[in-house]
Amino acid sequence: MTDAERKLWSLLRNNRLGVKFRRQVPYDLYILDFYCVKARLVIEVDGSQHYTTDGKRRDGIRDADLRSDGLEVLRFTNADVLTNTEGVKQVIFEKVKVALKGNGDPLLPPPEGGSVCIREAVEPMIPTSILAHNLLSL
Repeated sequence: MTDAERKLWSLLRNNRLGVKFRRQVPYDLYILDFYCVKARLVIEVDGSQHYTTDGKRRDGIRDADLRSDGLEVLRFTNADVLTNTEGVKQVIFEKVKVALKGNGDPLLPPPEGGSVCIREAVEPMIPTSILAHNLLSL
């Protein structure tokens, strides 16, 4: 695991966001960085190789395959995870909350030290790349 993956795992393990995440999960032809079965949520932490032309192409194919199976895919850069940990955690929490609400599950309490309102508490802290890629699909 990379430093960024270890940092994110420390936030996700032991049901810290109210649901169980698994790490390094084999799924079809892929290994998912993190996966929550209950929310059908995949989280990928991307290093620089994902931003090359070939990396973007491969990720696009992979994400399309996962989405065709009904999975939601969130991608964060290593830098986002390492420098904006609380913002990343809040984005994940909101995605989980939306997924569980759609499944009829009760809403989760906010994460430790977090706020329920993502627009007020997190938007100013989250880099534009995260907002554009992850929040706008809520």
